[in-house]
This record gives sequence, C-alpha cells and structure tokens, in this order.
Amino acid sequence: MKPAVDPLAQLTEIRAIMERSSRFISLSGLSGIGAGVAALAGAAFGHWYLRSEYGEAGFVRLLEGSSEMRLSALPFLLGLAVGTVLLAVVAAFWFTRRRARQEGRSLWDGAARRLFWSMAIPLVVGGLFCLQLYLHGTAGLVVPAMLLFYGLALLNASKYTVDEIKLLALTLLALGLVASFLPNYAFLFFALGFGLGHIGYGLLMYNRYERAPRS
Repeated sequence: MKPAVDPLAQLTEIRAIMERSSRFISLSGLSGIGAGVAALAGAAFGHWYLRSEYGEAGFVRLLEGSSEMRLSALPFLLGLAVGTVLLAVVAAFWFTRRRARQEGRSLWDGAARRLFWSMAIPLVVGGLFCLQLYLHGTAGLVVPAMLLFYGLALLNASKYTVDEIKLLALTLLALGLVASFLPNYAFLFFALGFGLGHIGYGLLMYNRYERAPRS
C-alpha cells in the first residue's frame, strides 16, 4: 500500500522549485554586512580627508566653494567612490558565492542575470547623473541622488530576489528624500543609508535564513 500523499507538502515543494527558478534567493546577509562596513569606512575616510584639506567643516566648504575647488577634489571623490564600491562588490561576491555553493545553486543563473541587469541600468544612469550634479555646482544633491537611485535600483530588483530587499530600498528612498533638504549632512546620510542600512539588512537576512538553528 502506497503512503498517503500530502497535497499541501507537494504544493509547497512546487512553489519552492518555481521560486528558485525565477528568483535569486542565495543573497547572503554577510554580503550586506560587508558592504555596510565598506561604506562606513569610505564615509569616515572621506570625512577625514575633506576636513584635513578644507578645515573642520570640510564638506560644507567644498559645497560652498568655487568650481575650481570642486574640480580639484573630484579625482579623490571618484577614487573614493570606486574603491568603496569595489570593496562592497568583493564582499557581496565572496559571501553570496559561498552561500550559493552551499545550496548547490549557480551564481550566474537566469534569475541572477535578471537581478544584475535590473540593478545595473538604474545604477549606471544614476552614477552619471550624480557626476553631472557635481560638475554643475549642485554637489549637495549628489548623496541624496545616490541614495534615491540606489533605492530605486533595489526596488526594481526586488521582484527577482528576496522580499526583504524592499525594506532596504524603502529605507534608502526615505533617507534620500530627507537628505535632499539637509545637504550639509550628506556624509551622515551616506553612512546611515549605505553603511548602517546595509548592516541592518544583512543582520536581518543572516538571522532569518543563514544562522544555524539552536539545538
């Protein structure tokens, strides 16, 4: 006599298979924590450099300074941005690849490619737009625009990955809007959004999906 089949268990299994094929669910919470730490380090280093170059209120002086002053600081700011992004990407790649291997998933399947492109296009457009803001004398809106475009990129990508990423996206959008009214505190909002925001999201993801259950 065949054992009774549980329809609910079958439906749950089918749903899990469909979700794995359409959504990239191997994002590691540790990658979010690593990205947040990289952002905090970048914000701290940038604040220290501008203060050493332009005085105690270095970033405010840069915002209120001449176009020549902003152009002279541009190579450092671009290098800082690229370095911070590279550190965050390396952390995300390392921890997410490790989790994908543990789950027997490919790091570059169809869902991962859709996730990548849904984020890449808004981020590239946003990065170029932020550069134009800086060059045209509205540097105070650069960090708010970064938060807004990144939040929109995450919101756009949320349909291809875990639902918790929407919480981070909405947090960044809210911080970006508030930061647009307080441009002198751009480094603080950068640290809150890209730093603490990522760390909080990473801790949530790690505790919910990755931490081994207590015996």
